[in-house]
Amino acid sequence: MKTYIALLRGINVSGQKKIKMADLKQTLENSGLQNVKTYIQSGNIVFDSEIGETDVLQDKIQHAILNDFTFEVPVLVKTRNQLEKILKANPFADEAEENRLYFVLLKKAPEQSLVNEFNEVIFVNEDFNITSTCVYLCCKKGYGNAKLNNNLVERKLKVQATTRNLKTIQKLVEMTKET
Repeated sequence: MKTYIALLRGINVSGQKKIKMADLKQTLENSGLQNVKTYIQSGNIVFDSEIGETDVLQDKIQHAILNDFTFEVPVLVKTRNQLEKILKANPFADEAEENRLYFVLLKKAPEQSLVNEFNEVIFVNEDFNITSTCVYLCCKKGYGNAKLNNNLVERKLKVQATTRNLKTIQKLVEMTKET
């Protein structure tokens, strides 16, 4: 049995794709996942499973949500170790206020040519660093005002992604230690 973190993209945002966390927990338990815990309303889940492949788990969660809630939700599954590595590699950790740090977690590595193109773009009051697993953001005026957001990253790098702030990533890592 291994502990995983699932990140859902775009639920409970602006009244779209509404899912109550208690209902989501029940759906995932009914699909065979164990020790399911949710964190806040934006689709952060910690769970245990005997399934060893994150791709299989992503599909399993996506299908369970589609079956019970009748809409599709992109799902990204990571291990604690993967999230810890992403946290430790944050190039902005020492130079920015914590509430300005965001992580655009990528479902797959972007093509290098797209990364090179994206690196040529300059955003006022926004810094970024692209890796194969994450686009690190430092939004000096806040994420809500940022031009550099999840939709732009997905469009420019041609990969699915979901964004979380520093505190959420830290809490999810902490929750995996509790199981």
